[in-house]
Amino acid sequence: MKETESITVAEVSEGPCGSGEPGAPVDLPVVELLTGRGFITGKSGSGKSNTASVVAENLLDNGFGLLIVDIDGEYYGLKEEYEILHAGADDECDIQVTVEHAEKIASLALEQNVPVILDVSSFLDDEEARELLTEVSRQLFAKAKKLKQPFLLLVEECHEYIPQKGSVGECGKMLVKISKRGRKHGLGVVGISQRPADVKKDFITQCDWLVWHRLTWNNDTKVVSRVLDANYAGAVEDLGDGEAFLMTDWSESVRRVQFHRKKTFDAGATPGLDDFERPELKSVSDDLVSELASISEQKEQRDDRIAELREELDEKNSRIAELETELQDARDMQRMADQFTRALVEHVRGANPGRTEQERMSQRRQSETASTGGSDEAAREDDSYGDATMTWPGEDAEPATGEPDSGGDDFFGMAGAFGDDAAESEGMTPAAESATDGGTATGSVTRGFGVEENPLGDRATDAFAAGTATVSRDIEGAAAFARSLADDVRDLDAVTRGMLRYYRDHGPGTPMDALFSAGGSEDRTAAYARNRRLRVRGLVEHVGRGRYDYRLPDLLREETGRDSAGPFVEQVESALSTGTAGEAAGSD
Repeated sequence: MKETESITVAEVSEGPCGSGEPGAPVDLPVVELLTGRGFITGKSGSGKSNTASVVAENLLDNGFGLLIVDIDGEYYGLKEEYEILHAGADDECDIQVTVEHAEKIASLALEQNVPVILDVSSFLDDEEARELLTEVSRQLFAKAKKLKQPFLLLVEECHEYIPQKGSVGECGKMLVKISKRGRKHGLGVVGISQRPADVKKDFITQCDWLVWHRLTWNNDTKVVSRVLDANYAGAVEDLGDGEAFLMTDWSESVRRVQFHRKKTFDAGATPGLDDFERPELKSVSDDLVSELASISEQKEQRDDRIAELREELDEKNSRIAELETELQDARDMQRMADQFTRALVEHVRGANPGRTEQERMSQRRQSETASTGGSDEAAREDDSYGDATMTWPGEDAEPATGEPDSGGDDFFGMAGAFGDDAAESEGMTPAAESATDGGTATGSVTRGFGVEENPLGDRATDAFAAGTATVSRDIEGAAAFARSLADDVRDLDAVTRGMLRYYRDHGPGTPMDALFSAGGSEDRTAAYARNRRLRVRGLVEHVGRGRYDYRLPDLLREETGRDSAGPFVEQVESALSTGTAGEAAGSD
């Protein structure tokens, strides 16, 4: 690094609002450039990028470090004279970089004094470019705090990152942080823009040195008028190419100057009709590129591994779905087999219903006789109506007419034969006194419960009134099963109950549809895990093509053995809108 305190970048020019002797050299102090805050502005073609390049060339000639954020791809021409690292996203760059390279780029620039062109123009994704610049700026600021080494960050089209209107964003916040606090750590920043009216005013007013090239738009000249005065606002419109007003904190007057022409290839010049010849560019050290290339290789390997793991996960999820489908199909087949077996058993029982009921009555009487120690004669008396054939009303036996037969085996006569005590023990109460005419029953039997309390229908009620204990136990067992199933539904968490409601209200659907409807997260694994709980309990069933349907009514009909189980369905479905006691307490 050369020992120099200033660099010469321009000469004083003649014209309105100028000061100083025309032709006198214009010097800029190096320390103020490297650690301060600068702003270069001017309309397109006025020479602002040339001025920035002249400053950069002079700093490179003296061995000072800098990093240029190139938003238009026009600074690679510096490589014609200088060994500078050109990093970006296309093949024209020395190395293709991503945000993973940010820390290494900052390290090369600050710790190894390697000049860098960060070419963000080659990124197709603007957000990716902003993320890279944000992280590079953050790393520069962090390292500058430790090294305390003068270094310049030069940012083209800075209004893209620190706009006057709209959101600044993370990248702009980092650049503003450097402009406010970077000086004490030796880190300076220069913003370049063709539209000063679009740049955040807080940044412009904090700058130590400003360069105003030709501006013609009214909003931009108003900025000149506020920062300088109205005279300069009028004169700035007539400046020639490369000519500018220079305002600095270390000079008392505003000077009208003509900046030197850059020495290196002007990649930002407007193309003409002449053939374009790209100059021979200097290459950087292979060691520098290899260090960054190793990061690229590691990233590629990591990305490949992530892609492999995602592919494996997708395959496993697909296999799990296939196995779940096969398992559900197997359960469906098992359920069909169980139903077929149950139908066969019921068919066999139905072939001789009277004999079946007779056997039940005989077994009960034998059990009662054994427990009471009754005599054989009492047992024989009990057999006086043991030959009666008990049937459901409307089936094989004729319906009761109220007239007793010789055997006393009519339906109501059977109830009367037990007497009031027996009837009450079986849940019956006589509704009227019997007539004395041959014991003919003139009254009716009142059922043990109301119609609204009778979920199994009139057949079960009639059997209950007839004193058939087995039917009573069937009612109790069915009700107990419904209560147990309702408890199971209440024990489900709110999201899983919501999935069950979705199947009930919308019909067949996928677990993901049900989970989304219930307010769950879009997680395939969670959807199938919750759906599995419903399927294991028999509340839903697979209906093909990865879709499931509501089967609570079918489940209750199968378990209770009744064709109509509507009240039980209502009892269980009432639990769909409620949760466990813990959930209720948590919601209060």
